[in-house]
Amino acid sequence: MGTQVLGGDRALARWMYETMVLIRRFEEAAERLFYAGRIHGTMHLYIGQEAVAVGVCAALEPSDYITSTHRGHGHAIAKGQDVNRMMAELMGKVSGYCRGKGGSMHIADIEVGNLGANGIVAGSLGIACGAALALKMQERAQVVVAFFGDGAVHEGDFHEALNLAAIWRLPVVFVCENNQYGMSAPVERMLGNPRIHEHAHAYGIPGLRVDGCDVLAVYEAARQAVDRARQGEGPTLVEAVTYRYRGHSRSDAQRYRTREEVERWKARDPIPAFRRHLEAHGFEAKELDALEADVMQRIDAAVRYAEESPEPDAADLLADVYAE
Repeated sequence: MGTQVLGGDRALARWMYETMVLIRRFEEAAERLFYAGRIHGTMHLYIGQEAVAVGVCAALEPSDYITSTHRGHGHAIAKGQDVNRMMAELMGKVSGYCRGKGGSMHIADIEVGNLGANGIVAGSLGIACGAALALKMQERAQVVVAFFGDGAVHEGDFHEALNLAAIWRLPVVFVCENNQYGMSAPVERMLGNPRIHEHAHAYGIPGLRVDGCDVLAVYEAARQAVDRARQGEGPTLVEAVTYRYRGHSRSDAQRYRTREEVERWKARDPIPAFRRHLEAHGFEAKELDALEADVMQRIDAAVRYAEESPEPDAADLLADVYAE
């Protein structure tokens, strides 16, 4: 952790902690609802990776854009999306972001700059390049962040996107959340060079590696990359080393890793670590306790909102599927 909290910006530090707690509690509630049979299909939980979404989005302006992944709840919340509508979407209700038709992997909100999650590995990179090209052609001072996982580095889209962004000097920041596993495959067995940020060198762009459990370190790296993109200097690849506590999806039995490994990473949990840092720099425990209690009330309200929202009408099944 840094030696001070964001140069004395208490409001930003408070937002960071509140948003990490909000992401964690949202996903824990979604997990309970899934096991209770009230959320169908599957979901890919972000628990353990909260510092990455929050640290990166803290470095963005509201008008900047992000593209997300199949593990996108944390990105959406950090970019400012409404947890009521997100929970309703997970429960398949008409008040959800996609009127209950998209589910966990397709949440977007153009109004807050989230161009969307998707279920295609590496799909976020090409979309980000397209958006960044449009911004550059329109001479707009905005930036696009592409979130993706370490599994995406195995895909051709990763290399095509980095190359195009480099030669066209696009205002895009590539953020690889290296959570150690592409589904059940450890990154060391899948990449000849598992230091993912070093892949940037092949395309002549900067590559940064940062502790993805340290929200302040993520913020500083993201701010550096975002400033570079906004000033017309082109893309940066940021590798945030992190860990997902849950399996790849809810159907994952996790036989590929040990309980001891998971516990080692949990000992570095980014949320209590940041809380300790805040308390060491002037935040009172009772203030943070009150913040956490308020977050829990918001999550309870989101669950009630979703439960009380109407079910979709079968007659609307094909509505919004095809353009008029």
